Amino acid sequence: MINIKDFIFEKEKLSENIVIKSKNNIDYIQFKVLLDYGIQHAYILKPYTFGLNKLVTDDENIKIAMKDYKKVCETLNLDFNKFCAPRQNHTGNVEIIDCKKIEQCPVFMDEKLNDIDGVITNEKGIILATINADCNLLLMYDPVKNVIANVHSGWRGTVKKIGVKTVEKMINEYGCNPQDIICCICPSIRKCHFQVEEDVKNAFVREFGYTGKTDKFLEYIGKKDDIDKWLIDSVFVIKTVLKEVGLQEKNIIDCGLCSVCNNKYLYSFRVDENKKGRNSAIISIL
Repeated sequence: MINIKDFIFEKEKLSENIVIKSKNNIDYIQFKVLLDYGIQHAYILKPYTFGLNKLVTDDENIKIAMKDYKKVCETLNLDFNKFCAPRQNHTGNVEIIDCKKIEQCPVFMDEKLNDIDGVITNEKGIILATINADCNLLLMYDPVKNVIANVHSGWRGTVKKIGVKTVEKMINEYGCNPQDIICCICPSIRKCHFQVEEDVKNAFVREFGYTGKTDKFLEYIGKKDDIDKWLIDSVFVIKTVLKEVGLQEKNIIDCGLCSVCNNKYLYSFRVDENKKGRNSAIISIL
C-alpha cells in the first residue's frame, strides 16, 4: 500500500487535503473535501493505465482501459453501465452528460464525444472520467445544486480557459453560483518541470498577460542548446482565472503533486518511456 509520505509535495501541509487509499490492489487519491460531501471520486495511480498506448492498436487499448475501469467501478461500488469517458483532444469544449446520452453512446470514448475535454452532470450514478499524463485534471462540485464536472486542462486547454468555460456552463445550465463551486486540482506537471519554449510562453503571455501576474506564472531560465527556455506555473494560472469567474480561494483545493517529481506513482508524458500510460480521475454523485 502506498503511503502519503511516499509522495513529494510542492508545499508543506498540502498533504492534509488528500488521502491515499488502497483497495483490491488499486491505489488511488481522494480529496477530503469531496469525501465530506459524500461525492465518490478517485484519482487512480500506477500501474493501472487508461489512455493511449502507442504500442498497441486503438481496439486493444480500449479493451485494456475498459477492463481497468470496470475493476475501479466494482471497487468503488459504481455502475460501469453509467460510465462516460470523452475523447479528449486538448480543446475548450464542454458537454452536459445525462442518462439519455449515456444510453445513446457506448460507455467508453464514443465518437459522439470526440473533441470533448470537459463533462458535467447533475444526475446520480453517472461516472465522469478524464485521463492525464502531466496535464491538469479538475474535479468540480457544487454542493448547493448538486452538480459535478470533470475537466481535462492541458496547457492548450488552460490557454482556452476550459476551466472557466466549465464553470460558466454550470451557471447557465444549472443555475450554479460560482461562490459555491469547489474545484479540486489533481496531480499534474508543475512549474518545477514544466519547461517550455517561446511558442508556449507567448501563448500564455498573450492570454494571461492582462492579469499583471506574468512574473508569478512565468520564469525565464536561460538557453539550452541555444534555445530560450521558460518555466510555467499552469496551476497558478488556473487558480487565477477560476477566482476571476467567482470561485472562492478557499474552495480551490490543490493536491500539490507533480507528475514528474512523483513519476514512480504517476504517469508523465515527459518522462515515461514510449509515452505510454495515463492516470485517470473519476467522479460520481451517489
